Amino acid sequence: MGVGSRPRVPDRTLVVLCSDWPVTALVASKRGDGPGDPIAILDNDRIIAASLSAKTEGVRVGQRPREAQSCCPKLAVVRRDVGAEVRLFESVLRALEVFGADVAMNAPGWAAFATRGPARYFGGEARLMAEVDTVCAQLSFPGDWWRVGVGDGAFVATQAARRGELVAPGEGAAFLAPFGVEILGRPELADVLRRLGVATLADFAALGESEVLARFGSDGGRAHRLARGLDDAPLRVRSRREDFSVEQLLDPAAEGVEAMSFVAKGLAEQLAARLAAQGLACTRLKVVLTLTGGEQLTRIWSSELAVQPAVVAERLRWQLEAWLLERGRSPGDPGRSQRAWEIGEIDRGEGVDRVALIPEEVIPDDGRQPDLWSRSRAGDDRLARSVARVQGMLGATAVVRPVPTGGRGPGEQIQLLSFSDVDPLLSLAPTRSRTRPRRRVRVNRSTAASDPAAAPWPGRLPAPSPAVIAAVALPVRLLDAAGQDVTVDGRGAMSAFPTVLMAAGETPNTVLSFAGPWPADEHWWEENGRRRRVRLQVLVAAGNAYLLVLERGQWCIEGAYD
Repeated sequence: MGVGSRPRVPDRTLVVLCSDWPVTALVASKRGDGPGDPIAILDNDRIIAASLSAKTEGVRVGQRPREAQSCCPKLAVVRRDVGAEVRLFESVLRALEVFGADVAMNAPGWAAFATRGPARYFGGEARLMAEVDTVCAQLSFPGDWWRVGVGDGAFVATQAARRGELVAPGEGAAFLAPFGVEILGRPELADVLRRLGVATLADFAALGESEVLARFGSDGGRAHRLARGLDDAPLRVRSRREDFSVEQLLDPAAEGVEAMSFVAKGLAEQLAARLAAQGLACTRLKVVLTLTGGEQLTRIWSSELAVQPAVVAERLRWQLEAWLLERGRSPGDPGRSQRAWEIGEIDRGEGVDRVALIPEEVIPDDGRQPDLWSRSRAGDDRLARSVARVQGMLGATAVVRPVPTGGRGPGEQIQLLSFSDVDPLLSLAPTRSRTRPRRRVRVNRSTAASDPAAAPWPGRLPAPSPAVIAAVALPVRLLDAAGQDVTVDGRGAMSAFPTVLMAAGETPNTVLSFAGPWPADEHWWEENGRRRRVRLQVLVAAGNAYLLVLERGQWCIEGAYD
C-alpha cells in the first residue's frame, strides 16, 4: 500500500485465544501433574507459559528456569512439545468449523474466523460470542483455558479476546490507545519508541504515516497501521480436511482377537487406498472399537513412517490383549482356555459390533528411497512391528529414542523423544541454541540449522562421553594434598592438583589421575543469565572414573565412565 492510499477496511473478526495453551495441552495429555499444580513450559531456555498457580508464585513468561524456580521451588519445568500442542488444538479448530466460516490458525492457542456470515445467522456478534463460548466450554480441556473477542481485524480482535470483549466497528483505535507499544510484538521497535518518548499506541498512532515509513521502514508502517486499528491483512485460513475415516459394522458381533485383526487389516487397506488416491499417507491413526453394550475402546497410534495395514492389524491384536489383561485375563493362567482371549468372554458376554479407523494426521506421501548401504526394508518393518507391539501395550508415547540435539555437557547433548514423533527438529530445540562463541568460527548455517549437534559448542566436553549420566548430580568434595578444596579461577587455572575425592557418608577415594579442566562460560553477555561451569575427569583408586562439574563453588558428580 503506497503512502497516502486509502487502507482497506478491516474485516470483522472473532478470535479464540488461549495464551497458556502449552500448559493446557500438557495437562490435557496427562503428562502434567494437574491443572492446579505449578507448571511452566520451557522453550529455548526461557519460560513461555505457566499455570495460574505458578503465576501466583511469581513465575513470569521470559524468565530462565532457575529464576522461575527461585520464585516457586515446587515448580515443574517441562520442555515444550509443539507437536502435541498442534494435535490437541486440532479439536478446537474442528469445533469452530461448525459455525460455517473458514478458520485460521497461525499458532496453537490462537484461532480466528470472519464474523460476517455467522453473526447474521446467530443474530449479532454478541450472540455469536456466546455461542462460541458455549462450544469451547464443551471441549474436554481442563480449566478456564479460552477467551473470545471480536474486533476490526485480527490484531484488535486478539487484544479484545485477552479481555473477553467486543469492540464495536470503527472503535479499534480508541480501544488500543491506552496499551503500551510492546503489544505490537516488535521488541526492538518498542525499545526505540520508548526512548523517543512514544509509550502508548495512541502516541504512536498520532505520528505521521510518511514520517514513520521514512524512519522505520515498511515493517514500522505495518505496526503503525496496527496501532491505528487498521489491520488490513486477510486471515490465512486453513483448508478443511477431507474425512478419510473408514468404519465397518459387524453383525453378528466379532468375538475373537484373530477375527478383529482380520477386520482391522481390511479396513486399513481401504484407508490406505483412499489416502493413496489423494497422494497422502497417515502418520497418526485413531482406532475405535464399539462393544455391543455401548462401551468404546479407543487408542491413538503414531508412526514415524506411514501406518501400514499389516502394522495396524498387529497393533490391534496386541492392544486387544492388553485390554483383556486390564480386565483380569492372564495369558499365563493354565486354567483358562484360548476362549479367555476372546472378546466374547468379557464380563457381560459382549462382542465388537463396530470398528472405525480415523486418520488424525496425514502428510504428503513422498515415498521412501533407501540409501545403497542402508538397512533393508524388511528390517525396518520388523522394527515397526516390534514398536507397535510395545506401544499397543503401553501407549503411543511410552517408547522413546535418543536424539542428538547439541550442547556442552553430556546430559545436554541427547534428548529422549517419543518414537512416534515424525521430526525431532520440529519439537525439540537445542538446549543452548543461542550461545555465542568467544571467537569467530566459520559455520555452515544450513547444516547447523538442520543438525544442532553439528553446531559449534565452545567448551564442549571431548569424547568419550560418560556411560552413565546422573539424574541428580551428587555433591562431592575435591581436595588437594593439603586437605584444601580444589578451586578453579576465572582463567580456568586450578588452585592445586586434586588428590582426594570425597562424598558425604562415603570412604574418601584417592585420585590417581585427572584430565581437564574444561571451562564453559555461557550467556556471558547477559547480566543475570550468565552461567559458568568447569568440568574435570578423574580416575580414583577404586577403579572408577567420574566426570565432575564445578558450579557456584560446588563440585558434583555429573557422570561415570565404564
